[in-house]
Amino acid sequence: MKNSKDNDNNQNVRIDKWLWAARFYKTRSVARDMVQSGKVQYNGQRCKASRTVELGATIVLPAGYDIKEVVVEQLSEQRKSAPLAQQMYTETPESIVQREKNAEARKLSAFHSPRPESRPDKKQRRKIIQFKQQ
Repeated sequence: MKNSKDNDNNQNVRIDKWLWAARFYKTRSVARDMVQSGKVQYNGQRCKASRTVELGATIVLPAGYDIKEVVVEQLSEQRKSAPLAQQMYTETPESIVQREKNAEARKLSAFHSPRPESRPDKKQRRKIIQFKQQ
């Protein structure tokens, strides 16, 4: 009897609840804000937070520095452990390739603009100011 109730609830899962349950966002309010601001696309279009999610739908969302494109595999309103949450979706191969390419580009750009090991001391700051004034 409990399974039939779960199946009925799973047919009408809001996108903000699904994103939270799949652990893309830490809270439901953050998930709702991302959807309402237009950063999350459902099947290539902007949507409202109340949009119901369907199996096989494509969702494009920002994740850190990258953008993930995932296909919905399972529906759930309840937040689960991370391994179970990862089974709720599959990331498209194009998205994986693009994220790896972006990560490699970020690593390469870090070599071109290295950060100093520490902040400049007083003498070094005076030299920087003097150099800028020339």
